Formats: sequence, structure tokens, C-alpha cells
Amino acid sequence: MIKIAKKVLRRSMVILGRLVATGLSADERFVLLTGLGGVLTPAYRFKWPQMEWWGDAKFNAFLDKFDERTGFNTDRRLMIAELVRLVEDVPGDTVECGVYRGAGSYLICSANSRSRQHRSHHIFDSFEGLSAPTTADGSYWTSGDLSIGVDIVKRNLAQFENVQYHKGWIPARFSEVADRRFAFVHVDVDLMEPTRDSVAFFYPRLAEGAILLCDDYGFTTCPGATSSIDEFLADKPEKMIRLPDGGGFLMKGRTTAAPASGG
Repeated sequence: MIKIAKKVLRRSMVILGRLVATGLSADERFVLLTGLGGVLTPAYRFKWPQMEWWGDAKFNAFLDKFDERTGFNTDRRLMIAELVRLVEDVPGDTVECGVYRGAGSYLICSANSRSRQHRSHHIFDSFEGLSAPTTADGSYWTSGDLSIGVDIVKRNLAQFENVQYHKGWIPARFSEVADRRFAFVHVDVDLMEPTRDSVAFFYPRLAEGAILLCDDYGFTTCPGATSSIDEFLADKPEKMIRLPDGGGFLMKGRTTAAPASGG
């Protein structure tokens, strides 16, 4: 099956190459791309490529630093950069649970360095990859996935001050910040148990107007993370706001209506 798929792809690329060589406009090329995508992955929904932020030189330099310009994370990286702007006047530190190579923390620390607030940024990660998934997490992840050493992250964030590293399995080291308040918390741990533990610990420590963002919310690859948050928030006034390119967030103290029909 894989050999057949590769053969079809090669033939498709040859055909597309010939069509593009005929001098088609960018819009016409996009129509061809969506047509081919409709054949190969019918459920995939393309979006229009006229995104102004795609030409943002500073943001593209950040994406290049983490080799993510052409990956699947670009939209969610932009959301971190935009959402952290909302907490400029919210007192408290910032947090990332699950840091991988440090791209999310880079954006948060960049915002902190420009902020009028004097914040510390806290990183919680095993730096040994994911823990063992449970049955609630489905079959996508395996133990040890996304393992990155702490030295790599420290190198990527070397330009920033006030970054504190709490190496260990979540929630073992949360107690070290139990007396602090937080303005922005980014949870990106993929699995049910560490997501549940992260939200349960940081939610009551969020300042009024603070944002809790979960990178994994709403992904079919992370059913446990999604269900654990929904269960935790069932009796809370805040509910998660789904983002169109993955993830979701809440703002502490802002009562949220139930999802619209179909949500």
C-alpha cells in the first residue's frame, strides 16, 4: 500500500510540475493544490493562503530558529504570541508545562522581557519525554515521545533572564511555586494525567484575568487531555474556548457561555 501511495504521489507531482511550468497564476496553482488534496485527503480543509502574518519577518525568524516555518505548529505559535499580550497588566509569573525545545517559552519570555511586570518564567518538564499513556489517551503516543534534553532548551532560551527550570515528572515539583500567582500558563503535556494535574494546580493560582492555554485541547490525538480539562471545569464558571487551528484557552474570572450548537 505504501509503495502504491508513493507511486501515485510521484505521478501527481510530475503532473503538477508540468501544469505549474505553463505559467499559471498563484491562485490557479492553489486551486490545483486543493484539488489534489481533495483526492488524497478528502477530509482535510485547506485555508486561504492570504495570511498577512505569514510575511512577518520577526515572527518568521523565530519560526526558523526552531525549524517550524513549514511545520504544523505555526498557527498555535502565533496564538501564544497574541494571547500573552492580553495579560500585560495581569500580575503574576508565567509557566510552561511541557516545553519540548522551548519554542513556546521563547515567545512567553519575549513578551515578559517587554512587559511592565517583573515576571519569572517557570518551566516544568521531565526532559525525558512523555510518561506512559493511559487507555484514556488513545494509541497515538508512547512513553518517551518528544524527549529533549534540558541543555538544548537552556541554549535556546539563553538570552532571557528570570527563567527557572523545574526538572521532574509532573506534578512532583509544583510545590516549589505553591505560594505564587500566575498571569499566563501554557500546558502542553499531551496526556490526561499530567494535563489534569497541571490544570488542577494552576487554576486556583491564576490571577484575575490570567490566561490558561492548553496546546493539546480538542485534538483527536489527545483525547485524555481534552476530557480531563472538561471534567475539571464542569463546575467552574470558565470553559475552554476552542481555537481553530488546535488548542484552547480560558481567562480566569470570565464566565464563559456553553459551546454553540454543534460544539
